[in-house]
Amino acid sequence: MSPSTILSTDFYKADHRRQYGPDITRVYSNWTSRGSRIPDQTDVVLLGLQYFLQKYMIDGMQETFFSRPVGQVCEEYQHRLNGSLGPNDIGTDHIRDLHELGYVPLEFRALPEGTRVPCRVPMLTVENTHDDFFWLTNYFETLMSSVLWMPCTSATTAWRMRDLLNRAAVATGSPTEFVDWQGHDFSMRGMAGPEAAAMSGIGHLLYFTGTDTIPAIELVEQYYGYGINRPNDNIIELPNDYLIGGSVAATEHSVMCAGEQANEMETFERLLQLYPGGIVSVVSDTWDLFNVLTEILPKLKDQIMGRDGKLVIRPDSGDPVMIICGDPSAPIGSPAHKGVIELLWETFGGTTSATGHRLLDPHVGAIYGDSITFERADAILTNLYRKGFGSANVVFGIGSFTYQYTTRDTFQFAMKSTSVRKNGVDVEIFKNPVTDSGMKRSAKGRVSVVRDEDGVLSLIDQATPEQEAMSLLQSVWRNGKFLKLYTFEDVRRVARS
Repeated sequence: MSPSTILSTDFYKADHRRQYGPDITRVYSNWTSRGSRIPDQTDVVLLGLQYFLQKYMIDGMQETFFSRPVGQVCEEYQHRLNGSLGPNDIGTDHIRDLHELGYVPLEFRALPEGTRVPCRVPMLTVENTHDDFFWLTNYFETLMSSVLWMPCTSATTAWRMRDLLNRAAVATGSPTEFVDWQGHDFSMRGMAGPEAAAMSGIGHLLYFTGTDTIPAIELVEQYYGYGINRPNDNIIELPNDYLIGGSVAATEHSVMCAGEQANEMETFERLLQLYPGGIVSVVSDTWDLFNVLTEILPKLKDQIMGRDGKLVIRPDSGDPVMIICGDPSAPIGSPAHKGVIELLWETFGGTTSATGHRLLDPHVGAIYGDSITFERADAILTNLYRKGFGSANVVFGIGSFTYQYTTRDTFQFAMKSTSVRKNGVDVEIFKNPVTDSGMKRSAKGRVSVVRDEDGVLSLIDQATPEQEAMSLLQSVWRNGKFLKLYTFEDVRRVARS
């Protein structure tokens, strides 16, 4: 059985039910990026809510809570609390009441997934729908936060990378459709387990098609498409021919080592014969990258040019900028000075784009997948531009160095309560610590999200009922059932608009 969803929280949440006081019947909270630690990055992408709601609020609660005997659930809850907090008066009556209710009495209102949301503008709100369960709103904050921050952050990272590649393609006359494949997800091995890899991987897939992270595709299929029947009989479907993500045949160092250094050329020949068509990526710096580029590939030129496909050269050690673009400090005219792209051009040639930039013959290309960051990708594209080469000559393998080197605080995500119902009256609440820089200041009261005259999303707090009614935050899930479902195609359409 999966870990208990009702216990997937912080211990300190357990007794907030009593701490609120006897007169509270509703708690209203919002999930917001409060700021960005990345210079000039002021918007964040919403992604993963549908996954969270289905996997945890429906499937998880059904499997680990509602479908089990109430006595067993309450005994487990009491054991966990007493075993760690010591004897207390929290009790289990509220857990028993929830079990007897049979569903999670919350309402989630959200912007469409894939929306780019300015920092400090709420992405979604959560509110209890049953007066007895006001404590649930923020009880699930910890679980929701732990699930949502990563897909939102990785999607924002991917969007930033795609924007860079789009601009480089236009500047160098490279085909913009190639950008779909120019960012390739290599991150799974460095993520904190398969679920983290999948949650991050869907963020990458929002903006790119290239991926080696199989669980990300499976997550998309299960939670965003292919006619999955939900418990509330909702069905979402993707077109039968819809491409979520794809990859190519590729070697690793063990393959090359198994062929032995003295027989490296024979290994290349065997691989070209094994894959007479299509794309094959060959790691080429197991021993001497420049020997491959200046000795082995020229000898195999006829075989390479005769294929119905592309041979992709993959170095993955050294300084990425210097390997791809050339090392200015190396002797002039040396392979190291020229770099991978120039050496491939010298052997295989290519065409010139409308902007005057050289594009390699389609039978060859390059990919670099080690420690690629936005800054390194930018430097590679800038140096290729200066050397007169198009951006489409290289693919970037984007790994955990980029997707894992983030935290919830990269975009300062937080869920904060801004309104409660007390003695039947809605009361605006907020936080504004005098010792803080202003980042932790929350909105106040109920909120509405609207577009201004320039189409930019903005927050209205202390919203009137009329303002809230026209909010772009729409009900997507209520009392255990979806009111709105998105396919991944829908989410991509929003994200790329």
